[in-house]
Amino acid sequence: MIYIISLIISYFLGSIPFGLIIAKLFNKGDIRKVGSGNIGATNVMRVGGLRLAGLVWVLDMLKAVVAVLIGRYIGGEILAVWCGFMAIVGHCFPVWLKWHGGKGVSCLFGVLLAINPLLFIICGIEWLIVALGTGYSSAGALIAFIVMPILGFAMNTEIGIGFFVITLLCLWRHRENLKRLISGNESKVEWKWKK
Repeated sequence: MIYIISLIISYFLGSIPFGLIIAKLFNKGDIRKVGSGNIGATNVMRVGGLRLAGLVWVLDMLKAVVAVLIGRYIGGEILAVWCGFMAIVGHCFPVWLKWHGGKGVSCLFGVLLAINPLLFIICGIEWLIVALGTGYSSAGALIAFIVMPILGFAMNTEIGIGFFVITLLCLWRHRENLKRLISGNESKVEWKWKK
């Protein structure tokens, strides 16, 4: 029963819409009505620049970190991975916003950081190289999704399976980005500190 409660708590942690909250606090309006309509850090960057996007990214990461730590405390490393997964589910499908949330990238990095900082560094460097080099944040994220389960299976099978499920969810959330990347219609990110 305590395992189920920890998973539920993790979902609600993940469902806190920091992108929406921060955008409104800094008078940037309803983030759902601009850009992609997404509540994640990338869309916040379009209206608030890197400063606000970075703040949202960190907060979204932290909610996943806390979920993983709860799972680890209650049931060990495997439950920690699944609590991280539930935080990503909450981020992507928050009950407060009629199931319309972010795409899970920042929470995914929070899970990586809490499970193994080395995995976070590897995927983080990959994302930075691809996103900064191409201008496509989504391209960096898509490659990270593929790398993540490989690194997970290198640790052990149970973590690899959990990471694989996280990858499937995040790939599903990025299916439109993938289509736009293939067709050449994906929008590039403007790397500006402040807007």
